[in-house]
Amino acid sequence: MSKRVLVVEDQEDNRQIMEDMLTNAGYQVFKAKTGDEGVALAEAQVPDLILMDIMLPGIDGYEATRRIKAQAALARIPIIAVTSYAMQGEEDRAMAAGCDAYFGKPVSPRVLLAKIQDFIG
Repeated sequence: MSKRVLVVEDQEDNRQIMEDMLTNAGYQVFKAKTGDEGVALAEAQVPDLILMDIMLPGIDGYEATRRIKAQAALARIPIIAVTSYAMQGEEDRAMAAGCDAYFGKPVSPRVLLAKIQDFIG
């Protein structure tokens, strides 16, 4: 059974790029456009890993991460922040919210896949 990855990203092009990269690497992909959808999909699907954008409609990626990590059934899911919002201090803020890793966009697919494999194989 392939590992399951939830992509929470509001930009359609970025969602498609992530989906193509992940499915080509053998992962099953679920996609959400908003932070609220991401939390709901995490609860419904219990993925093996989450790729979380930060700037999202509704609740942002920080709050979505906090809500996911606050649930016992979801707290151990690794969350990787992947964001173009790469201001100074944002990596610390993402980690404080519960993210397990942080990448500013654009990110090398090879580097991102290596980090995903570090977490879930």
